[in-house]
Amino acid sequence: MSDEKLSPSSINNGKTAAQTNYLDLDEQRRAALAEIDNATFSWFHVKVCVVAGVGFFTDAYDIFAINIASVMLGYVYGKGGKLNVNQDLGVKVSTPVGTLVGQLLFGWLADVVGRKRMYGVELIIIIIATFGQALSGQAPAIHIIGVLVVWRFIMGVGIGGDYPLSAVISSEFASKKIRGRMMTATFAAQGFGNFAAALVSLVVVSAYKDSIIADPASSPRSVDYCWRLLIGLGCVPGVIALYFRLTIPETPRFTLDIERNMKQAIKDVDETFKGVKSGPDNSVITTKVEVPKATWADFRRHFGQWKNGKVLLGTSWSWFALDIAFYGLGLNSSIILTAIGFGTPATKGSRGIYTNLNNISVGNLILAVAGLIPGYWVTFIFVDFWGRKPIQLLGFCVLTCTFIVMGFAYDKLTATPGGTKAFVFLYCLTNFFQNFGPNTTTFIVPGEAFPTRYRSTAHGISAASGKLGAIVAQVGFARLRDIGGTNKFVKHILEIFALFMLTGIFSTFLIPETKGKTLEELSGEDQENFVRGQMTE
Repeated sequence: MSDEKLSPSSINNGKTAAQTNYLDLDEQRRAALAEIDNATFSWFHVKVCVVAGVGFFTDAYDIFAINIASVMLGYVYGKGGKLNVNQDLGVKVSTPVGTLVGQLLFGWLADVVGRKRMYGVELIIIIIATFGQALSGQAPAIHIIGVLVVWRFIMGVGIGGDYPLSAVISSEFASKKIRGRMMTATFAAQGFGNFAAALVSLVVVSAYKDSIIADPASSPRSVDYCWRLLIGLGCVPGVIALYFRLTIPETPRFTLDIERNMKQAIKDVDETFKGVKSGPDNSVITTKVEVPKATWADFRRHFGQWKNGKVLLGTSWSWFALDIAFYGLGLNSSIILTAIGFGTPATKGSRGIYTNLNNISVGNLILAVAGLIPGYWVTFIFVDFWGRKPIQLLGFCVLTCTFIVMGFAYDKLTATPGGTKAFVFLYCLTNFFQNFGPNTTTFIVPGEAFPTRYRSTAHGISAASGKLGAIVAQVGFARLRDIGGTNKFVKHILEIFALFMLTGIFSTFLIPETKGKTLEELSGEDQENFVRGQMTE
């Protein structure tokens, strides 16, 4: 059946019923979006936060569990009781590399085929890859570390897909008054995932305490059980959340502005936010609207304008700068705790192995409880009241100062037990202001500041920039930390982190303040006569 198109110029050349209907379409679109923007908080919003949040819980657990698991792997498969630099780098950097790929790929796919169609696919990838790691073995032709690197890359692709999908689904279903808190609540699950990884490690190590101590120090077989349980249990929350992800509805904004199905979008809004249940629509004629369509030429046109391009630049560089430090610390906290002598066991042999693993687990629990988790929830309180931009600026400013102190005063702080405690306090303060600061806001703003047809793609680009920072940090940390002796260069790495935090202050000025505004107001496009015509097919 052929399409009948009405161009905007034909409006003034008569007043047919079809043209009158076209004149109403723009108003219908704005009315449908207003229903979402002004919706009262409901259980549906809670469901969205929980379903999206469980994914981030799983992501963080899987990413940061390797921080402890790499130490366990060193005892079992490393020479001298630890992995060499390349092995440690491989198991830690493979996930960020996969995540970068997943963020770009799934970000684009979510704008092309839909949020709903891709939501759950990334979780399936994570579950399979996590299970694969736990079952990995060693053979004469291949070392187990190589197998883990491959599985962790695949897992990273799934984790990468979770970032743009969860961010966009949370933002597009949220009303403008609570959008910041909904997105923060979703992202805050990352802190609990980090905490859970340390807690599971502590429980598993404690459960195998007697076996570890009884093992010969040269071959701690019991530790092999520990890292497999620690990694493998990461797929449990993903399995629980999978059904809900596969059954979550498509966002009305995608249906309206990308599928261009006005009738279906209005129906979805009524069912989701008004509770109006309607039966199946068997009509042949479907009202579709002509709105700006995503193409490579349109992408260049939109972001080629400085007012739009600077926002993408600002979100991308801010995330890049932040992740230099966030993952530089997060994936190496066990190394830093050891470097400053925090909880270093005095005993050697198999008892020393148990003590070291126990201390590392406890140390990571302290860092999560004292800094990571509170930072997310303080952001939750202030993000829709104070705004995203002030929180990000405050975070980058404080982080610049704390890294300067931790770096330049490193020798004095770590010279005495009291100074070590002060260093740990500053470390926790750093974790707090990463999350009550740019780690949260760099996730929120890209999910708000772009047009619907590019929202997921642009979020994926911003997030991938962050993972590029994580890769740079991890490679740099691995290559630099032992210059001058074991862990002797750590203080200079902290000073480098301070420089990147300083650049984040300047990139923050490129992003808009998004609190209290609709996604359409933030899109950088005129919403009057956004609907250019109609097609009846």
